[in-house]
Amino acid sequence: MISIRRLSLVSNQSQREISDRPLGALRIAIATEDIKGLNAHFGSAKCFAIYDVTAHKSQFMEAIEFDNASDESGRHRTEGDGRIRSRVSALKGCQLLFCLAIGGPSAAKVISAKIHPIKAQQAVSMSQVLSSVQTMLQTAPPPWLRKMLADAGAAKKRADFEDED
Repeated sequence: MISIRRLSLVSNQSQREISDRPLGALRIAIATEDIKGLNAHFGSAKCFAIYDVTAHKSQFMEAIEFDNASDESGRHRTEGDGRIRSRVSALKGCQLLFCLAIGGPSAAKVISAKIHPIKAQQAVSMSQVLSSVQTMLQTAPPPWLRKMLADAGAAKKRADFEDED
């Protein structure tokens, strides 16, 4: 059985739903072992830190913890597919996923859930990940990110090609 625990900060002013986010904010997930940085593979991460990020602000939303993190033996488990499905399901609503590595079948499941996986070359701090997302948002975002921003309400959708009359 797979157990998932969600931990979130509650504001004294108002208790917002976790699904509420500022207009134009991207919800990102960061695979982590210690909540201090991007330092885990997707399938073996003990936790995912979830943030809402805009061009000038980032806000921690919740941490999703799994009790069945990999035993790091290098062998595939028999319940692997269900374990990956539960991780993808837990990340519902996120648009970007940052991790150190992700296998092909796992990446396909993440992409089919409309989450864009981004592999980091090495472990980095949370602030470095958040800063890099903000830099992408402030400068010229790549086309795939512009589409996500349009879906999040931060930019107008535009046609890739002009209609010819």
